[in-house]
Amino acid sequence: MTTRISDIIEPAVFTGYVTQNAMERTALVESGILVPNDVIRTQLKAGAHSFAVPFWRDLGNEEADTVNDNPADLSVPLKIQTGKQLIRKSFVHQSWSAMNLASELAGSDALNAIQARVTAYWNRQLQRRLVSTLNGIIADNVANDASDMVLDISAETGTAADFSPAAVIDATGTLGDAMGSVVGIAMHSDLYRRALKADLIEFVQPSAGSMRMPTYRGLAVIVDDGMPVDAGVYTCALFGQGAVGYGVTAPAIAEGTEVENLPSAGKGGGQQVLHSRVNLAAHPLGFAWVEGTIAGESPTIAELGAAAHWDRVVERKAVPLAFLRCK
Repeated sequence: MTTRISDIIEPAVFTGYVTQNAMERTALVESGILVPNDVIRTQLKAGAHSFAVPFWRDLGNEEADTVNDNPADLSVPLKIQTGKQLIRKSFVHQSWSAMNLASELAGSDALNAIQARVTAYWNRQLQRRLVSTLNGIIADNVANDASDMVLDISAETGTAADFSPAAVIDATGTLGDAMGSVVGIAMHSDLYRRALKADLIEFVQPSAGSMRMPTYRGLAVIVDDGMPVDAGVYTCALFGQGAVGYGVTAPAIAEGTEVENLPSAGKGGGQQVLHSRVNLAAHPLGFAWVEGTIAGESPTIAELGAAAHWDRVVERKAVPLAFLRCK
């Protein structure tokens, strides 16, 4: 007798496993770049495609009054300004099928394999969505904010155009006196290999987790070949603590985990399809999503990378992100 997926998966328990653990076992979270956000998580179960998060802007830098003894000379109070960040939700799904005969012949514990694969899949999806979002932010910054978050040394001659500790420091310097907030850097594997060869990568043991984390001059390193490369020009992203808030939940209506049985498939041997659904959002601090035109009900990875969908709503130093373009 074959142990089938529907026999060993308890949908509610499995969904909880995915939504609770899938986004906690990644360098993005361990480095403090991605932080769980309770507001986002709560709103993901509410209606609508997006929601607004209001915030108080910082007080201005107007010069203080110099007092006098004239009772008719009244001070004029200033006001505090508000703003809002619009956060876009994504409603996403993936499914995997298995023939009953293949499972029977394998003779292994299907539950462990499925849990590991689904968890890893949603981890990769979140990371790719984040990288694409960063691409969109860069494009918006170049088009609308005079590239004040981007240091581009790619047009320099010789080694002056290359990835280096000095270039990373200068890119961090676009944050001004807030540059000390940077804790991590995302880079393409080509640059990571170069840094390894130059003995600039050190490995540290996080307080939680079994894997050692690579660091570059004290910054947590995220290696992702989704980081942009264009004609030999690489883009690196530098992050401050909590630069991106995220939330992941099961859908409010549909089942987060559902098993579909197809008894007639395989000449009656049977086929089972595991459906996994999550609602998620990963949003960079200080930006608002601009709806515009998208093909479906949720933005695709490519659509997240479009400049037209992003707008910075705070001053530059209030955004704990910076970018380096180099060779």
